[in-house]
Amino acid sequence: MTKPTIAFIGAGNMARSIIGGLLNHGWPAEHLIATANSEETRSDVSATFSIVIEADNRLAACKADIIILCVKPQIMATVLTDLAPAIKPDTLVISVAAGIPMARLQDWCGEHLAIVRAMPNTPVLLGCGATGMFANADVSPQQKSLAEDIFSAAGIVRWVGEERQIDAVTALSGSGPAYYFLLMELMEKEAIRLGLDNQTAHQLTLQTALGAATMAMGSEADVAELRRRITSPNGTTEQAIRTFQEQGLPELVAKAMEAAFNRSIELAAGP
Repeated sequence: MTKPTIAFIGAGNMARSIIGGLLNHGWPAEHLIATANSEETRSDVSATFSIVIEADNRLAACKADIIILCVKPQIMATVLTDLAPAIKPDTLVISVAAGIPMARLQDWCGEHLAIVRAMPNTPVLLGCGATGMFANADVSPQQKSLAEDIFSAAGIVRWVGEERQIDAVTALSGSGPAYYFLLMELMEKEAIRLGLDNQTAHQLTLQTALGAATMAMGSEADVAELRRRITSPNGTTEQAIRTFQEQGLPELVAKAMEAAFNRSIELAAGP
């Protein structure tokens, strides 16, 4: 079966990560198009991936079955308003721009166009991302399957049934890597204070985080059960967990994620 042609409007890190994942999963290079304003970026993308490169967004859109919008949110209105006349009625449009709600995308693209909002996170750059997706009523089951195939090439995909849930995805997996980086940073600093050298503290912190995530991914038990299994009564881990709980870590995590959730809603509402 012939693969659809995908046009990436914008060729930044997110676009390149998805392109790389698609090529690694066998998507034909001749069915991938990327656009960029600068000649330097176009040359770099062409040399890296050997895909079709266009300077003209409209020309790329005319050739595409699927358009993935990878431009910055602040220029989305300008880009889409210019691009809209070139979008074919049966084209699937996917936006990865944070904070741009479906209603605005539909206003700029035109009515009755199949549109998907995707919320990937930065580990997509390494092929281990987590992407939440929401489709409007015009997206067919086949188009949903294609959208899922595209982002599955760079990690896992989960669909949400209501657009508001994209804000929850943002608070969880979209912003989530930074939460873990902060915890790792704090653990590393404390390990150094307790006597470890910098390199040892750094390596043990990273490997501990990797090991915990790998265990969780490979286990049928939930994370609460995994925590219980390694928390021996009256042991060192129990003392640390008890301190976290007594000092209000559960409530702090809830407040932090709610703050991210509310900010996502504010960004979608616009100025």
